[in-house]
Amino acid sequence: MRNTRMRAAVAAVSLTTLALGLSACGSGGDDDGGDGASPDAAATIDAEHSVGAMEDFAAGTSFKATEPVELSLMYRDHPDYEVQDDWSVFQHLEDDRNVTFSRTDVPLADWDQKKALLIGSGEASDLMPVTYPGQETQFVSGGAILPVSDYLEYMPNFAQKVEDWGLQDEIDNLRQDDGKYYILPGLREIPDVQYTVMINDDMWKKAGITEDPATWDEFTEDLAKVKEANPGLDYAYSDRWTDTTTLGALLNVMGPNFGAAGGWGYNNTWFDQDSGEYVFNGTSDEYKQLLETVHGWVEAGVMDPEITQSDDQARQKFVSGKSAAVTSNTQEITAYRTAIKDGGKDITTRLLTIPGGPAGSNLAASQLSSGLMISSNAAEQPYFKALLQYVDWQYYSDEGIEFAQWGVDGETYSKDSDGTRTLNDDISWNAINAGAPKKLNTDFGYSNGVFLLANGSTQDLLESVMSDEVKEWTRSVLDAKEVLPVAPAPRLNEMELEQNSLLDTQLKDAVQSATAAFITGQRSLDDWDAYVAEIEGLGATQLVETVNTALARQEG
Repeated sequence: MRNTRMRAAVAAVSLTTLALGLSACGSGGDDDGGDGASPDAAATIDAEHSVGAMEDFAAGTSFKATEPVELSLMYRDHPDYEVQDDWSVFQHLEDDRNVTFSRTDVPLADWDQKKALLIGSGEASDLMPVTYPGQETQFVSGGAILPVSDYLEYMPNFAQKVEDWGLQDEIDNLRQDDGKYYILPGLREIPDVQYTVMINDDMWKKAGITEDPATWDEFTEDLAKVKEANPGLDYAYSDRWTDTTTLGALLNVMGPNFGAAGGWGYNNTWFDQDSGEYVFNGTSDEYKQLLETVHGWVEAGVMDPEITQSDDQARQKFVSGKSAAVTSNTQEITAYRTAIKDGGKDITTRLLTIPGGPAGSNLAASQLSSGLMISSNAAEQPYFKALLQYVDWQYYSDEGIEFAQWGVDGETYSKDSDGTRTLNDDISWNAINAGAPKKLNTDFGYSNGVFLLANGSTQDLLESVMSDEVKEWTRSVLDAKEVLPVAPAPRLNEMELEQNSLLDTQLKDAVQSATAAFITGQRSLDDWDAYVAEIEGLGATQLVETVNTALARQEG
């Protein structure tokens, strides 16, 4: 059943970047709520709210509601695979699991805003997927979101994967000031590694470079060699993903190797493992060194100073041979190579292993990903226990995840006795069967972030949709890098969140503006001390002190 309502909301809660960056959550050193009670004390679901629930549901159990249940679903409608009522995924959930949905379809472009409006107006659906950890914080105080940590006994697959994959520290970082957590994150068996630099390997070899740079300093030297050896280049490096956040992907990848967070991953606070406290990220010596490195590329003429260009502009420069490097990810390889071929070019491309830096060869990779919130109103529904069982099966059981990723054995793919999955010849997914007439997501509804929170979750499923090239690259990065320890997340109370939210936003805006200016040379790095004073004047010290006070409070 489909419900496409989108009524005007009568109230809304604004999304604060503080909630995203800090999240009013904790480290797991003290799992007690403010009253000393265990935050994960089991809440019992009675028979009145167990309609459709299985009596013997356990980890590994194949879920099927004992009678048909209809759940309300806030559906993020992606323009690349617009939702279809007759998709196979819906048909099989109804036929095989006794689950149907009353959907509220929300376009991707409006997703975060409309989700906030619907929750604020009391119109939240039972299930709200595609919610990233931290985004739930803004809704907690209003009571609209279920404290899912109270119901873990009904989610055996989730609990098992958290234990088996050693994710408890990251899960504890989701806890709010009351010691509970209100989001079920996507879980990954291995860290998420996707972004790095893609190079025109022909130009690299022409410069005599056959090995990946071990450090960003070596990469700096390589850029100069490539520019000199290929006089037809405009720039050795011209980057994309920079129109909304300055060099968003690149600085995000580089940051942990400098001991800072940058680009898409920028937060105003950075946890100093040595001192056990947070420092202000955007004025640290480490952040300065990160900017000095990239500014050096611009100053030397090897980096395109046009850091507000569109993705299409950056892509075209690389495809046409006007640049020799561009930030990319494992999913973009096929798109680049197709564009190169369509343009009549013969260029060999490959991904570099992410270089290290002065802080080491690090990844700040999380094993959590986009998850889902459950409306607190769902606890009042007769099918509440069945809902939790379905969620646990769909998003956290091996069977449910495989179904969401690959579809149905015999319909969309085949599976050999050794477990090898083969997509049907007439169906494509990313690089698999490229050019096939049907797509796994567009035509069937699978490999869809609404039902697949971590794009595979288990290492087996994650690698099952990778090409051999990407699988080898991913393993090489994970082997070469040290994953940074999980930093404790301070549990700010409601008053602290309110006080810091405006500070966080204005500080982040100021840092991002200065970052662009320093990189391009519009502002000299000799002006760093004056910049630091400006940031201090906007409340940097106050923000960090509030965060460290909250951290000290929860650690006792």
